Amino acid sequence: MEEIVKVSGLQKNFGKFQALKEVSFTVEKGQVVGFIGPNGAGKSTTIRTILGIIKKDGGTVSVFGKDAWKDSIEIHKQLSYVPGDVVLWGNLTGGEIIDLFMKLHGGGDHNKREELIKKFELDPKKKAKSYSKGNRQKVGLIAALSVESELYILDEPTSGLDPLMEAVFQEEVEKLKHSGKSILLSSHILSEVERLADKVVIIREGVVVESGTLDDMRHLTRSTVTIAVEGDLSTLEKLPGVHDFSIQGTQATFSLDDQHMNALLAAAAGLQVKKFEVVPPTLEDLFIRHYES
Repeated sequence: MEEIVKVSGLQKNFGKFQALKEVSFTVEKGQVVGFIGPNGAGKSTTIRTILGIIKKDGGTVSVFGKDAWKDSIEIHKQLSYVPGDVVLWGNLTGGEIIDLFMKLHGGGDHNKREELIKKFELDPKKKAKSYSKGNRQKVGLIAALSVESELYILDEPTSGLDPLMEAVFQEEVEKLKHSGKSILLSSHILSEVERLADKVVIIREGVVVESGTLDDMRHLTRSTVTIAVEGDLSTLEKLPGVHDFSIQGTQATFSLDDQHMNALLAAAAGLQVKKFEVVPPTLEDLFIRHYES
């Protein structure tokens, strides 16, 4: 597939502090990449480097095959960006600011603009200085989604939005994905990333510690199994890959390494199973595994 963003061995220093030590990942055409990590892990620094706002100290960063720093003006013609805290001109109305952003980008779809204003329930006639944080985010999102771009970089875009507006945002991202657009999504709302992302990149202390599809990453960890039988449950505890085994009456709950699922199924076939439930690890489980230390 075509690589829209390619980050390889990215390094960035602020004085003696090394904010990015080794960051490598790609965003391919039509792909949503979830970029996650706690505050201070290096997410926003990476994103600002991709945007050409700050200059790297090592490695390479390319967007649309162009150098992110040298060719930033050309790159931005095909790019939409929403930061986690949108700053607006206080004496302009929300509608005026959206129009200005669209004009700066080179036009946009005014029918889409009106549709998004209704969906996000924004009053475009109010001055920006009267807006809450959530309404400021709506202005940024509407402006970004109303123009035609090939790449959307969204850094905590739903910060300050209520759950209903988050659902509207997720719906719009899915539309972009289906139309072949590429999206780099940084978010603390892990359920949002889990729903939208084709690939997840986890960053810790300036280093990418894991990346891949959620299915790939789930194979590296354990699922939670709940089983109720009429036979002897204790035989299951001795199976390979079983951890944290506990029994309550006729029901057992335990975690299981996914590569040993066939052994469990074979053993369960010899018992009178009344309930069998397997829950794969959530993105939150995977995330916590990297940060619990």
